[in-house]
Amino acid sequence: MAKKRVGSMKLQVKAAQANPSPPVGPALGQRGINIMEFCKAFNAKTQDMEPGAPCPTIITYYQDKSFTMDIKTPPASYFLKKAAKLNSGAKLPGKETAGTVTVAQVREIAEAKMKDLSANDIEGAMQIILGSARSMGIEVK
Repeated sequence: MAKKRVGSMKLQVKAAQANPSPPVGPALGQRGINIMEFCKAFNAKTQDMEPGAPCPTIITYYQDKSFTMDIKTPPASYFLKKAAKLNSGAKLPGKETAGTVTVAQVREIAEAKMKDLSANDIEGAMQIILGSARSMGIEVK
């Protein structure tokens, strides 16, 4: 017999740094999910990623208190800010430039994000990343 799905939730947790403190603990606890079990499983799955990278995670939880998680790659903005060595994007994107990235860096980001993007090929993925860069005020050279 299949498990009865109760619901799902989205969290953004830093890679290999999940712990029971807020916001993770309370969000999971109020839904009856075992917090320590989630933290151990999440940290084990993200140990090969860069520690501290924000990972959007979709958690599906079931009536028997079990759960499954789908961990996505960090957002394109995280990779772009890292590549351009920035703390934040431009205050007025389109009018000012916050930083620059190379086409090679855009290609590298697109390859890393490929499984989470709705692109058919690497060129399409690069266009999506270029759009994100433009909206942050990051110039591509």
